Amino acid sequence: MAETIKADELMIIESARHIRDGETVFAGTGMPLVAAMYAQKSHAPHMCFVIETGPIDPQVLPVPTSVSDPKGMHRAAKLGTLREVLGCLLQRGLVDVGFLGGAQIDQFANINSTVIGDYQQPKVRFPGSGGANDIASHAKRILVICRHEKRRFPEKCAYITSPGYINGPEGRKRAGIKNDHPDITVVTDLAVMAVDKSTGKLQVFKLMPGVSFEQVQANTGFPITASPHITTVDLPTEENLRVLHQEVDPEGEYLGKED
Repeated sequence: MAETIKADELMIIESARHIRDGETVFAGTGMPLVAAMYAQKSHAPHMCFVIETGPIDPQVLPVPTSVSDPKGMHRAAKLGTLREVLGCLLQRGLVDVGFLGGAQIDQFANINSTVIGDYQQPKVRFPGSGGANDIASHAKRILVICRHEKRRFPEKCAYITSPGYINGPEGRKRAGIKNDHPDITVVTDLAVMAVDKSTGKLQVFKLMPGVSFEQVQANTGFPITASPHITTVDLPTEENLRVLHQEVDPEGEYLGKED
């Protein structure tokens, strides 16, 4: 079975495991939205889903293609506004989990979704922050999902769109961020990493099935340490995969059609 499971399936299901039933989860667009949907339709039916554009606690119909897709508004407790979800919920500290993606993530878990190269004349310009900076600054816990490639994990981000621990264990506190020592977890197709609060740096504490620590290091642009208690991510069950493909993404918008 392990040979037939796709990397994206593993990433989505593992990241969703970090969401607890009853929590308020603010999910950004793309894979975070898919993983939050999966959590709601599997082990966290009482999760309060908040979408950046304003829907609060919707019963999401399969796989919105963006945070503005009406499928993300289905049977919402409230169709709010940006001000309500960013200001009245997130910035008041009422969001348990902020769920993000990113183009680059550095050793201090800072996220770049803005630009590569010079800001005025960049090599690549990305979509920018949206609500990502607010999410990273104010959510009680931060969850990130992305592919693990050396170019995506540089020692220092070209631009900090959303703060991790900035430059060390007291970096957020020095910057005046009220939530100064949050739990930050990064789930990739190779590993699960979390910030060691004593250093402010990412550390590997789980490996994806069949992946070695040496593979993780080879695909990371900075020296990374392993937890003394490193484990392997549990494989999804057939029921996990059924929910993901039949209830979350039946048209294969993100995961493609099942073979």
